[in-house]
Amino acid sequence: MQRFAITADVHGNRWALEAVLEDIAQQGVDDIVNAGDHLFGPLDPGGSADLLIRLELPTVAGNQDREMLDDVNLSLPHRDWLASMPARREIADGILMFHGTPEQDDVFLLETVHAAGVVSLATTAEITTRVANASHSVLLCGHTHIPRTVAVADKLIVNPAASGCRLTPMRHPCRM
Repeated sequence: MQRFAITADVHGNRWALEAVLEDIAQQGVDDIVNAGDHLFGPLDPGGSADLLIRLELPTVAGNQDREMLDDVNLSLPHRDWLASMPARREIADGILMFHGTPEQDDVFLLETVHAAGVVSLATTAEITTRVANASHSVLLCGHTHIPRTVAVADKLIVNPAASGCRLTPMRHPCRM
């Protein structure tokens, strides 16, 4: 059986990404996949892009990757790399990766955002509705920066949390 690691939400933190990759290398993992939001952040978006481009990981675009396509502070090769990413990607038979939900990169899958940005765990009914059109049995996502694994509607859903930019679990300051 092939073993793979999932990363997400690096947000331009090359140093955190390097630490995550070092840990992954020690785990005997065959492949790494990346669930989006690669560069948006103040630390080292260019260095993060260079590292991720060299790695050639199977990846998907996140909402902030999409928003950075017109960022003049980012080099054209880095913007082209972001533009080349699909919104969804089948990793293996029965495994689908995306950033937010299967249909939207800027919506939480396993949490619900309430007034004033307060975040709570989504109900089984909310999650079931959000994955209703996904036929895969394993779904990999990111976006919330909250590590969770949930089994619902005959699906296993995995969010690895953020590789580079942790947020407080009950408030999410990024644009929704």
